[in-house]
Amino acid sequence: MATRVLLLTQWFDPEPTFKGQVFARELVRQGFEVEVVTGFPNYPGGKLYPGYKLRLLQREQIDGVQVTRVPLYPSHDQGAVGRVLNYVSFAAASLCYGLFGAKRPDVIYAYHPPLTVGITAALIRLFRRVPVVYDIQDMWPDTLRATGMLSNEKALKVVSAVCDWVYRRANQLVVLSPGFKRLLIERGVPEGKIEVIYNWCAEDSLATPLGSVPVSFPGNDKFRVLFAGNMGKAQALDAVLDAAELLQERAPDLVFVFLGGGVEVAHLQQLTAEKALRNVTFLPPVPMTEVGSYLDAADALLVHLKKDPLFTITIPSKTQAYMAVGKPILMAVDGDAADLVLESGCGQVAESENPASLAEAALALMRASVDERNAMAENSRRFYRDKLSQSVGVGRFGAIFNRLAERTRGT
Repeated sequence: MATRVLLLTQWFDPEPTFKGQVFARELVRQGFEVEVVTGFPNYPGGKLYPGYKLRLLQREQIDGVQVTRVPLYPSHDQGAVGRVLNYVSFAAASLCYGLFGAKRPDVIYAYHPPLTVGITAALIRLFRRVPVVYDIQDMWPDTLRATGMLSNEKALKVVSAVCDWVYRRANQLVVLSPGFKRLLIERGVPEGKIEVIYNWCAEDSLATPLGSVPVSFPGNDKFRVLFAGNMGKAQALDAVLDAAELLQERAPDLVFVFLGGGVEVAHLQQLTAEKALRNVTFLPPVPMTEVGSYLDAADALLVHLKKDPLFTITIPSKTQAYMAVGKPILMAVDGDAADLVLESGCGQVAESENPASLAEAALALMRASVDERNAMAENSRRFYRDKLSQSVGVGRFGAIFNRLAERTRGT
């Protein structure tokens, strides 16, 4: 008998989300019966997507996955009231459906954030005696404090207490890095209750990318270090421009390419002009279906985040994408992400926000022989395939689901 999984997540396709339709479809492919309980799509703009309107219930069948949408208050603005209403309305609606409308599952999978989804899952578990797997993608309240989303210490303590309450009631916690696991153990969660399952990337889009790089992309006569993704405060890319300045005369054939958008792009472009950097190129964002072409064209791929204790236990999602395409990586994120590159032997590690360290790591990649860089690339692909890929990750989730379901059936 197929294990029946209730996949509880506030965000789901067509919204941008990590464990959405791809995750659910792979579970079905691996033999699970899956029902997704989610909201009406409104993220990130806070307005309902075209073709949708709020109703008490809407059911869809997508690639063999039953998707049940429940009503919520559409909002994703910076105001606390709208955000809270968005979270709480989905939590209340999904709780009602989970208690009274859903066919009894063998196991509940709950995606965090937001924390309110965990509360709903814990309450359904309480009343329907169904085990819960809680997938922690953001460490609250740490992320709320670090991003400035919530700064009131009393409120942060309340969030922390609610997190602890949810953790105690979940049967299994899944985290995305060893650092997340260490932090939870420090906070009193039993080690045996926590499983590390690394995130995977959008494999289909990267495997068969559309389009080609523009003529403004530096040619093969240059060693091209590419940063692809959001350029915000957390990325602290001023340090990379400082590294470019150190290398401009020392290694004129080494260039940094920035692909994407973000609140810091204008500032970074202005800084590039002020420093008169000839070894820096900015390219506008492109759809995910085209990003693979740019990654393939680069000689090395850069990951950089600012120095912050939270980021030492974080593995930026671009890490998996970079490994999947098989390119040498310049990892400038301290902690778990750097350990991943060292373990796999797929590139060079630099200290975050240290221009001299960044410059030396970039030079080391450029000066490596073709055979050495090819070995790094192959190490990237192999490590991703064996430890980070979608099939491996979903398979590990599946093993947890089956174990909990069998335990429940046996009681």
